[in-house]
Amino acid sequence: MTNTPYFLPNMHGQRLVLFLAYEDVGLLDLSGPQTVFWAADKRMRERGLPGYALRVASLAGGMVRSAEGMALATEPLSAFLLRDIDTIMVPGSPDMPRVQALLRELSDWIAVAASRARRTASVCSGTFLLAQAGLLNGRRAATHWAMCDLLQERFPAVDIDRDALFVKQEAVWTSAGVTAGIDLALALVEGDCGHEVAMQVARELVVFLKRPGGQAQFSELLLAQEAGGDTFERLHLWIMENLSLSMPIEVLAGQVNMSPRNFARVYKEKTGRTPAKGVEALRLEAARRMLEASQRSVEQVARLCGFGNEERLRTSFQRTLGVSPSDYRKRFAPSEMRRTR
Repeated sequence: MTNTPYFLPNMHGQRLVLFLAYEDVGLLDLSGPQTVFWAADKRMRERGLPGYALRVASLAGGMVRSAEGMALATEPLSAFLLRDIDTIMVPGSPDMPRVQALLRELSDWIAVAASRARRTASVCSGTFLLAQAGLLNGRRAATHWAMCDLLQERFPAVDIDRDALFVKQEAVWTSAGVTAGIDLALALVEGDCGHEVAMQVARELVVFLKRPGGQAQFSELLLAQEAGGDTFERLHLWIMENLSLSMPIEVLAGQVNMSPRNFARVYKEKTGRTPAKGVEALRLEAARRMLEASQRSVEQVARLCGFGNEERLRTSFQRTLGVSPSDYRKRFAPSEMRRTR
């Protein structure tokens, strides 16, 4: 191959989005965001507007095998002029703890190319490659929940946000595990093409434009089920279905046929928090989802989710999330949902 550009992105006004591939790359980390940009490009072309040019590249080019065993056809990085790249997308690998050390040359390329591209983004454990490239020193970043401790150990200068689906720090974006790359790509498309196009893409792919639960990688129900196991699975489902009811410990204990004292002890052992804190966490998540996806007033949300009144809901939000319910709605709800305070 020559060093001439494989594709000139400005020829038709398209933005060149370059997806990096390497041996054992996560297939969905790459193909999920790629599909979002592909769908957005289709929508833009239907409007007679420039969209995206999508390319997959590796250091040497040729066939690259993903972690799942599928071979990907790639172009060599040398075929692209850095000034022509709009967005660099760096997928992760389920075997990142091993492959990271083998990708120093790729990280070096990222370090140089990121200074020329409009933006650089990672998916899942791709954050390790951005950190290895020095792009995350002193910056907040997200990665897969299972790799947060390792990322912190290997790159202590990175400020890890363990709850975020994705994080934007100037021209650098990072995202959490696997499908969070789709959330990130939708946010990039929304910024480039507007809310309407991004919403059309989300509908086409049957995903949320902004996932319920806002910035959390996990829902509280999932966390509760994981921590409590089978012992309290039915209890947590019952709580979610009856949030507006009063839930003293006697009522909760009765749901699992335990004495209040034994229930309080076992629940704390299994979940790491008191029954009252467990109920509050599930109520808070329901309130967050309602604020994001409905036009109910904050007072209505408070009553429906079992907080009783707006002041108790506000206190829980401030203590747990550091924002008021109204500010949370402004940050995470689509514009059409923000009118009701």
